[in-house]
Amino acid sequence: MIAHLEVVRTLEFVERHGYALLICWVLAEQGAIPLPSAPLLLASGALIHDGRLHIVPAILCCIVAALAADTIWFELGRRRGWRVIRLVCRVSLEPDSCVRQTENAFRKYGMRSLLVSKFIPGLNTVAAPLAGHSKTSRLRFAVYDAAGAAIWSGAYLATGYLFSQQLETVISYSSRLGFNLLLVLVGLFAAWIGWKFYERRRFLKQLEMARITPTELQQRITQGEELLVVDLRSGDEQEAALIPGAVRISPEELAIRGQEIPRDREIILFCNCPNEASSARAALLLKSQGITRVRPLLGGAEAWEDFTGTLRQ
Repeated sequence: MIAHLEVVRTLEFVERHGYALLICWVLAEQGAIPLPSAPLLLASGALIHDGRLHIVPAILCCIVAALAADTIWFELGRRRGWRVIRLVCRVSLEPDSCVRQTENAFRKYGMRSLLVSKFIPGLNTVAAPLAGHSKTSRLRFAVYDAAGAAIWSGAYLATGYLFSQQLETVISYSSRLGFNLLLVLVGLFAAWIGWKFYERRRFLKQLEMARITPTELQQRITQGEELLVVDLRSGDEQEAALIPGAVRISPEELAIRGQEIPRDREIILFCNCPNEASSARAALLLKSQGITRVRPLLGGAEAWEDFTGTLRQ
């Protein structure tokens, strides 16, 4: 009986604050605050099944909230480009794969990636600034982003609608467990965070190797030393050569074209990833192929841009 009352109170709270709660929650999640909207959307779907909320206003609330937050990220990406994207990836749990994965997805699918980005945790945060950086029109971004928000919210609301009885059962069991359930969830979340941290530390340990600084690289280029500078960034970033004489080879191509890399000079690699992750991986690959004179550029593309900007001042 008590558990049933708790279920009723939970659903009544969602019903009472309904649409305003949806707007605030979705706005917070799309603004990069770690508040997953899925449980609220599922509960709202159950209320729609009972006729206590309505599907169209609920989806419109999600679209408005998502579009408001995503437009801010879009404008930041438009004005600040890869600096914003790298910043977002740095605060993620997997910053070293964030840049490469998201840029590959956006390069392959373009604006269509916005239709599914909200279902994919890493891509969700980075998709809007990537769209801004691609210089797509604001209207085109708004259309795709609104469609993606409608698909995302509609899918969760429909799931809550179809499984409303099962959802009430889950809430009932959760109410019986009470504080113990909260402790279990917190423990599982802490264990997951700890495992991710351990994996990251192990990954960074594997990538430890000597780097070359932008200052040293500039000096050696000025002295006319024979170097091969390899740009590992995606094709979308090649509006102009960042480093004079750099050759663009993606990490995927490097695994195939390793035999084309000369052995008679030092190889310098640079990318956009935090901790020069893609460059370090590529360096390890080349070393496994017998190319030992290879170093990543310390700080990657961002450090070189900052360095050359300082020289121009």
